[in-house]
Formats: sequence, structure tokens, C-alpha cells
Amino acid sequence: MFTRHFAHWPPGKPRTLELPRDTVYRNLEAVAAREPERAAIDYYGSRLSYAQLKRQVDALAAFLQQRCAVAKGDRVLLYLQNSPQFVIGFYAVLRADAVVVPVNPMNRTEELRHYVEDSDAAVAIVGQDVFRHIEPIAGLKHLLVATYSDYVAASADLPVPEFVRAPRERFEAGIPWEAAIAADLSPGPQLAGPEDLAVMPYTSGTTGKPKGCMHTHSSVQATTVPYLQWRGASDGSVVLAALPMFHVTGMQTGMNAPIHLGATLVILSRWDRDCAALQIERAKVTNWSAITTMMVDFLSNPNLARYDLSSLQVLGGGGAAMPEALARKLEEVIGLPFVEGYGLSETMAPTHINPPHRSKRQCGGIPFYNTDARVIDLESSHELPPNQVGEIIVRGPQLFRGYWKQPEASAQAFIEHDGERFFRTGDLGYYDEEGYFFITDRLKRMINCAGYKVWPAEVEAMLYAHPAIQEACVIGVRDAYRGETVKALVVLRKERADASPEDIIGWARERMAAFKVPRVVEFVESLPKTATGKILWRELQEKENRE
Repeated sequence: MFTRHFAHWPPGKPRTLELPRDTVYRNLEAVAAREPERAAIDYYGSRLSYAQLKRQVDALAAFLQQRCAVAKGDRVLLYLQNSPQFVIGFYAVLRADAVVVPVNPMNRTEELRHYVEDSDAAVAIVGQDVFRHIEPIAGLKHLLVATYSDYVAASADLPVPEFVRAPRERFEAGIPWEAAIAADLSPGPQLAGPEDLAVMPYTSGTTGKPKGCMHTHSSVQATTVPYLQWRGASDGSVVLAALPMFHVTGMQTGMNAPIHLGATLVILSRWDRDCAALQIERAKVTNWSAITTMMVDFLSNPNLARYDLSSLQVLGGGGAAMPEALARKLEEVIGLPFVEGYGLSETMAPTHINPPHRSKRQCGGIPFYNTDARVIDLESSHELPPNQVGEIIVRGPQLFRGYWKQPEASAQAFIEHDGERFFRTGDLGYYDEEGYFFITDRLKRMINCAGYKVWPAEVEAMLYAHPAIQEACVIGVRDAYRGETVKALVVLRKERADASPEDIIGWARERMAAFKVPRVVEFVESLPKTATGKILWRELQEKENRE
């Protein structure tokens, strides 16, 4: 067990934590029984109590079971923006003993098709703003359609996004959300246990197609229960939920951990710096987990001084290292350190977090509760001492069980080390003499666009459907605001040499989530290849980095 960091453990916190042997739904049930009138959700000023939240969760769970034939272990897609319906849908799927498959609402039809077909989902809970993208996909027997404005008072004076204010639409192929809740059915006894699958977020890799990460109730609880305790949250906490909940970081920091604590979730469906500041002031937000691009935008607001941000007590996040200059400005303006952490979809968010009382900048932190982490040599797999860069490997109760229907990829994801089974993160880094871990690079081919992970092979596979493209290689390029953005190096077909970069970008925008769309398209005569014909993407990436 790695123990070098114990000297800097948060004062008063136990070294290990006993985790509940129960389902994630039971967290909500316990809070609703203990404090039924406490505000669970604040959605643009409209509130939902824990009693109301549980009542709607149970009603939807029963509808899924009785009207949509959802049974134990079935996968149900959640294709929604951050909203009360996301929270209700998430917990209802768990209460129905099924498995949540959270999907980025920026994904379009062809991207969605893979999630539906790979997960074998027959039911999806969908926002009406994205319904048109999922409607054409065969295999889905039931589509429950949510209207966000159902949960927002008409008198709301906050800057509410237009798609949230939009009135209810009717879809011939969809079941209205309000009808499912109004049926007021009662669910059967909960059959799922702690080792049953609960959530299956998708992640990708060098092979292009996203893979489902199989998480049980136990692995989700492993970061749900201790997260806010580590951060220093207390009874009565109010959490700004602005990070997307389909992603494990937003899911855990903005939904599951606060619900376990009985905190109030202040939900934003779309990032808006003025709305965030207004809600911090009005709702008295105490805790906020964010990504670097959010903080850049927040601090650049010329009206920021008008807002009262004094309620904030805890500020942190991850996704990409916080630049030194920005971290200093945050402390000057808000008076709080930005406490960074590190984790992956396969680990249901954090494996490392900085100690709140002694954090280091541009640092992933120290191994979290019940977590062991090492650094191994890339060639020999021998463990490395401090300050030597190698691959970071981790083990702990938050580890996923493997990739859905991918036994070979699952086997490759783990390594036996020191008599234990560790997950290979694919990230390069080192730890210092005090046991703090620093991330320096990645083994996996990935582009980090403002916290969204873009897997080049997936984008390339979609680009090859363009009739003018003969070959394509996708790499990351530096971007002042997003950190990185997507660039496509393209060899055109001879008969389509009249195509323009704008043509390809426009075509991609119609078929891909916005963050995956190449912002830069460069035409080249040829792409470098190995003797076996594989494109040398790393060579192209390194050349780009030097320029």
C-alpha cells in the first residue's frame, strides 16, 4: 500500500472509510425520510423538496417497470441536459433495478446509434430539445420525453436558456414525462443489490468506438459517500451543479454526493457565468466543482464585482490542470484555493484529490480514501521511486468491473502488481517526495477540449463517411480558451479535389457533438505510415506540438 502521503492527510479524517453495503437509491430514500422538507433541487429559482423528489422518482420507476417492461439489469439511456428530470430519471432507473446509460446531449443520431445498439437499450429518457436526434434509431421501444419548463416557474427572473423555457411539445413516438409521473404507480420491492450494475458511462480509446464502463452500486458509492466529506462539506451545504451530469465528475460532485449528504443541488442546464453568479448569491451556494474553462469565463465577467460570492466555502475540480496565474486570481477574487483532483470514467471520478488544507497547484493530489496508487516503468512494469515519470496505476473500491461486452479490452485494462489487481490509467505522471501525484502526459490517444474528452479514432471513423475524404488523421492543437481543440489532416479523393475545409467542418457539425467537430481542417498530399500501413498519428501530433 502506498502510504507516503499519509503525513499530509486532512486533519481529523480517517485513513480509510467504511462504505455502505446498499444501493445508490437508498441514499435518496434515507434523506427523504430524515428531512423530507429540505430543498433537494433549486432549478432557476424553482424548488423541489426531498419528499417531492423521492415521490416522483418512485412514480417514474414504477412506470418504467409496469408500462415500459424495464426489468432488473436492463439498460436505460438518459439523454438529457442537467435538469430535475435528469436527477429523477437517474434515481428512477436505479429504483427500477436497471442500469443508467448516461449520454452526452450534444451527441447526434449516428453517435447515439452506437450507444443504443451496444448497450441493447430498449428504453430512453430524452429531453424534447434533442428528441429529433434519437427518434430515427431503431430498437428503442419506449421514449419518455421531458420538457424542462415543467420545472421552472414562469416568473423566473434568472437568465434561463431558451430551450429550458420552451413550452411542451407533443411527439407521436414519445411518452410525455408528465403522463408517466401522473400515473402515480408504485414500484415493486427493490431487487438490485450492491454488486449489481448501476451506471454504465461510455468512454473511448484508440479503437474509436466508445466502450461502456460497468459500475456497480458499490463502485458508485465508493466516490459518492466520501467525496463531500473530504472536501469539507457540512450539513446544510448548497452545491452548484453546473458540470454536465452525464459525465462522472458532474454526476458525482453535482448529484450523487450532494444527495447522499442531503445538500441542495442548484442546477444549471447550460453554463452561464451571470446565472452562476446570481445563483451563488441567491441560493447561498457553499460548494462548487468546476473545470478550468468555466473559471476562466467566470473571472473574465466584467460584472463579477456586483455579485455577493461570500457564501462559497469550497472550490475545486479537475479535468485539466489549473494554470498558476488563474489559480492566483481565483484566490484574490473569491478568497478560496482551487483544490484539484484526478479521476477517470473507469474510476467513477476521483482516485486522487488534494488535501483541502495543503493543496498543490497543477497537481492531481494524493490517493483518495481506500485508494492505492503507484507509478510503473512503461517497459519493465517495475515500480518507480519519486520524481520518475511512468504510468499511473490505481486500485480501490471505485474501480469499474470492466468494459461492457469487451472481455479483451477489459483484460488489457488491468495489471497484476505487488500481488494486487491494478487499473492501468493510461496516464503518465510521477509522485513527489511527499506523495503528491502529478499528471504529465497520456499514453491513450485523447484530446481534452475544455474538459470534454475527444477520442481521435472516433472522429476519424466518422470523417471517413464524407465522400471527399480518402484518409484522415485527427490530432489536438493548442487553444487559448479550450486548452486543446480538434484538427483534422485530410487527404482528399482526386475526384473531389474541389472540396473546402469549410465544407468538411460544416458536414461534421451536422453529424457530431460540437466539441468533436474539427475546428481546423488541413489538406495534405499524404499521411505518414508504418510499413504495415498504420498512420503515424503520434509523429503528426509531435510535429504540431513543436510548431
